[in-house]
Amino acid sequence: MTSLSKNKIKYIHSLELKKIRKEEQVFLAEGPKLVSDLLGYFPCRFLAATSSWLQSHPDCKAHEIIEVSQEELSRASLLKTPQQVLAIFEQPQYKLNPEIVHQSLCLALDDVQDPGNLGTIIRLADWFGIEHIICSTNTVDVYNPKTVQATMGGIARVKVHYTPLPDFISSLGDDTPIFGTFLNGENMYEQPLTTHGLIVMGNEGNGIGKEVEALINRKLYIPNYPQGQKTSESLNVAIATAVICAEFRRQAAWK
Repeated sequence: MTSLSKNKIKYIHSLELKKIRKEEQVFLAEGPKLVSDLLGYFPCRFLAATSSWLQSHPDCKAHEIIEVSQEELSRASLLKTPQQVLAIFEQPQYKLNPEIVHQSLCLALDDVQDPGNLGTIIRLADWFGIEHIICSTNTVDVYNPKTVQATMGGIARVKVHYTPLPDFISSLGDDTPIFGTFLNGENMYEQPLTTHGLIVMGNEGNGIGKEVEALINRKLYIPNYPQGQKTSESLNVAIATAVICAEFRRQAAWK
């Protein structure tokens, strides 16, 4: 058994910082399910695991593999309850082509800040067969360890892009359906929803910014029940995304 050096532990901890992740072009993943899901998708630079995990995964491939005790794993881990394995993967490089919005349903996130919300939205996109999420440049980093954990493996199948959103939406053309949720929008259950286009979701506190709002040509509203009854001011952005994606896919199934 090779012990984890202090320098290696320090390096693993440094991947909490966006600056270091960007310089190194890597991200950290922890736990048996998540690491197993990602091993088939991204090159793995480093993997540290207990002997029991390694014995049950004899074919796992990584540039460097170290067997560690549970105690060592606890020292290296960023989780409160470390789980058998952690790995450092290379960040994928995706090319953003506006054609994806003309051919499929995509999500856009305007300054979503919470790592857990972004991770949950990626997990939802994976569930609903949405393969691309286009994020504003101020949206939280997809490779934040908390985001990666919250994706539950969805990060392997959903491509996340960062770009100035107003410029990207403007490049799509006037006839592209651009959806967004607003309190003054149309009841989404009464609107015909398309099988392609862009669904824009906004910041947790401020919603969709004015610059992006000006480019949205289909404003939707998620009605509360019963309508007119006093209720919460808004839905969590990840929950709202789930409700909207479910209705888009429900309508698509009936077409």
